[in-house]
Amino acid sequence: MKAGDVAIATTVRGAAVPGLAEFPYRRGSTGFRRIVLALFAGALATFTVLYSVQALLPALADDFAVSPATASLTLSVSTAMLALGVIPLTALSERLGRIPVMTTSLFAAGVFAIAAPFSPSLAVLLVLRALLGFALAGLQATAMSYLAEEVHPRSLGFAMGLYIAGNGIGGMLGRLLAGSLVDVVDWRVALGVIGALSLMCAVVFRAAILPSRGFTPRPAHFAGSMRSVAASFTDSGMLRLYTVGFLLMGGFVTVYNYLGFRLTGPGFGLSQGLVGLIFIVYLAGSAASSVAGRLTERFGRGRVLLLCAVGMLAGIAMMTAGTLAVVIAGLVVVTAGFFGSHAVASGWVGLRAKTLGTQGPAVYLLCYYLGSAAGGTVGGYALHAGGWGGVSWYTGAFAAGVILLAITLLRLSPARADS
Repeated sequence: MKAGDVAIATTVRGAAVPGLAEFPYRRGSTGFRRIVLALFAGALATFTVLYSVQALLPALADDFAVSPATASLTLSVSTAMLALGVIPLTALSERLGRIPVMTTSLFAAGVFAIAAPFSPSLAVLLVLRALLGFALAGLQATAMSYLAEEVHPRSLGFAMGLYIAGNGIGGMLGRLLAGSLVDVVDWRVALGVIGALSLMCAVVFRAAILPSRGFTPRPAHFAGSMRSVAASFTDSGMLRLYTVGFLLMGGFVTVYNYLGFRLTGPGFGLSQGLVGLIFIVYLAGSAASSVAGRLTERFGRGRVLLLCAVGMLAGIAMMTAGTLAVVIAGLVVVTAGFFGSHAVASGWVGLRAKTLGTQGPAVYLLCYYLGSAAGGTVGGYALHAGGWGGVSWYTGAFAAGVILLAITLLRLSPARADS
């Protein structure tokens, strides 16, 4: 323990829980490290189970004899239910507390993830994936609010960056494991292994998380939550950030949904296992989110968001090449640009929502995952209509929209931009 960090005991339900005298928790303190570890594990579990099916879409399409767009519903139903669950579970967390909701979310999602491989039909698999998505909303709905309540504002950007890094590593690990295993065993075993991993992460989360100290319980009134949601739409900056989240995720998930079909098809002819290995580029996203969080403290959120969005568009253009090395390099740039942009936008929403007293993080996540559900599914029709060229124009339009919004966000006054 560093000098100045004084150990105290926080009593929760009669049990002594180690904590720190310093509050809110600053970067470098023991409490900050425990919080980051817990939420990193939670993010790892969430995105491992959520996006593992992306690497399995070609196998699912073959096994169930459906189109790529129909196979992509195994992801779209999860993200759609996650989006729909964010606001009611945020309201529930206002009454029950952040930690109980996050803990229940992770353990319930692990159970559904383990049940999914036993699905006798695509319809049953879609139902289980929908339930899994709703369960995961509990963590996504409350994690950003928990960080904003417990972490010092000057350390929040870095903490948010590390949390998003957990998202990136989880997304990579799920795709990597699923893609690698499907060449050796079938997709059912691959999903079972990933479900077991998610339960292990839930255990780590529960062991590491610190009790809430900046949280004040409030009655869980749905009408009040809706008023808070409505209030978040009265701020023009928040509206633009919500749109940024929708466009970012809509374009990004489309790239990852359908890249496997391109790389396993004519022109490249890679095995599913090799395609799965390509998903290791998600590490670029984890690094980018952490770096972006630090850069905002020096250059401002608007400038960093613009830079990351331009990078995402450049990566999409690179992926139109017919050379595998250039395609992979473009995927690295797209991934880094997306995660950097998301880290900046989500952290910005959390700070502005805290100042305005609204449900900003919940609405941002609603828009973000609706972008995944709607954008990713429609992207399948772009693939059908124009091949990878159609996907490139489609996702490029999403990235261009983020660039335009980032330019408008630069015009906010310095005080409002950092609020």
